[in-house]
Amino acid sequence: MQISAKTCTMRAGTAALTLAALALPACGQEDFPNDPRPATAVELTGVIQDEKVTVSPHEVGAGPVTITISNQTDDPHTVTLEGNRTRAVVGPVNPLDTATIQKTLEPGLYKVSAGSMKAVSREIRAAELDVGKERKSSADEVGLP
Repeated sequence: MQISAKTCTMRAGTAALTLAALALPACGQEDFPNDPRPATAVELTGVIQDEKVTVSPHEVGAGPVTITISNQTDDPHTVTLEGNRTRAVVGPVNPLDTATIQKTLEPGLYKVSAGSMKAVSREIRAAELDVGKERKSSADEVGLP
């Protein structure tokens, strides 16, 4: 049986119309609303030293943060982030090793402290992290998931 070019064209046109008719009801539906995405996570770095803990930058806007902290002392330490109804503890972090804390922070004042199982002559001074107003949505940033 031989099919003419006209029949082929008609069948292709019919298939295209059928597909268009099936896709049409989906247009304009709000199944997946375009809700704003959270702000992009801010990368903070921290260091545990014999005298103090430092975190940089020490002022950020509210939203997701990732704090990578390095232990530059001779003893292992636990790292605690606390403030504004938030508490996160990691460790112990061995000497010359790093640990990471990932949290979404609300506005407020936070402390990043280092503790030790070993008695120390004086406490390591905690770092302060000042979290300000919420950062804008990352919805308009290209290359983000």
